[in-house]
Amino acid sequence: MALVNEHFLKLPNNYLFADIAKKVNAFRVTHPKADVISLGIGDVTQPLCPAVTEAMHKAVDEMSTAEGFHGYGPEQGYDFLREAILKHDFLPRGIHLDIDEIFINDGAKSDTGNIQELIRWDNSIGVTDPIYPVYIDSNVMIGRAGVLENGSWSNVIYLPCTAENNFVPQLPNRRIDVIYLCYPNNPTGTVITKDELRKWVNYALKNDTLIFYDAAYQAYIQDDSIPHSIYEIRGARKCAIEFHSYSKTAGFTGVRCGYTIVPKDLTAATLDGKRIALNLLWNRRQSTKFNGTSYISQRAAEAIYTPEGKEQIRKTIGYYMENAAKMLSVFRSMGLECYGGENAPYIWMKTPSDSGSWQFFEQLLYSANVVCTPGVGFGPSGEGYVRFTAFGSHERTEEALERIIKSLGV
Repeated sequence: MALVNEHFLKLPNNYLFADIAKKVNAFRVTHPKADVISLGIGDVTQPLCPAVTEAMHKAVDEMSTAEGFHGYGPEQGYDFLREAILKHDFLPRGIHLDIDEIFINDGAKSDTGNIQELIRWDNSIGVTDPIYPVYIDSNVMIGRAGVLENGSWSNVIYLPCTAENNFVPQLPNRRIDVIYLCYPNNPTGTVITKDELRKWVNYALKNDTLIFYDAAYQAYIQDDSIPHSIYEIRGARKCAIEFHSYSKTAGFTGVRCGYTIVPKDLTAATLDGKRIALNLLWNRRQSTKFNGTSYISQRAAEAIYTPEGKEQIRKTIGYYMENAAKMLSVFRSMGLECYGGENAPYIWMKTPSDSGSWQFFEQLLYSANVVCTPGVGFGPSGEGYVRFTAFGSHERTEEALERIIKSLGV
């Protein structure tokens, strides 16, 4: 008989956003006339920019001819996109990569979840808390996280990011094999300075620690002093894998394209002390399990690096950051404690009257018909907070804020 992978059974019944959707759908059934505004899930609302749609139309036209048809593409990605990434995302920041250190994917979620396949199941892992749920859930599935006890996983080392430490986690007082970092951070919307990031790189080099660095929101950074890539820090090529996404940068949540950087200098050890290049392992993994991102999606991604594409993307990002600024202004004028929103499209808000995350979620849904994300769904340190996204339209965001003001009686 076939035996199930029982590590899957340790997971909560639903993914966080599935739980939210279930509660919202139940509310819609009992309140069919309610006009619900979602400021919860981080999906974009603005359409693809003209440069992108033009490139997609052109790619589709190519595919409709015998001469221009593309079947299976390279699992690592087409060179035209990888070269554009090198030229526009890294060289301007003084970062020199080889083209075969770049792996095009169908969105950062896939690779941030799959990357843990490269390491043994018994490696110790550390996560900033709160954290994007995929990091932990993917480790639960392989048996690395232990068991869930009082909201925490027994084999996960939590690195609290709280108002008390300005949402910058302290370095561990012990050695950890693998550490997940995400900046600008999802869910708190906070960022890390070069000096603070340098401390993590130095820790990793000293302790032979592997860093998984999620830079999915780097395009939203407004402060020039904040690093866009961990490779801006000397030595990071020897200790870090970095993930990028076009989902929030260019509205590709429905197009699916991103990329992962696995430097050739990066190695991990076997039990007998032999060093193995993770670039080669990831290439082997992708060649086996991934058939590559579609040609049309990659041509679309290439288009955002054109002069027209860059300008159009800047406008879209600016549009969302206007929402973030408005939300911050309104919430703070109400006396609410808020973080993020200045270099990221997320607002991390302390719930009023010390109410629980899910309690406030329910209150806002029923009294204002507005959806937020309960902070506790991102980890133990998220209790007592909720996350709002700036990805709505100006009009719907304004209306949601007016409802929240009325709901909270301010």
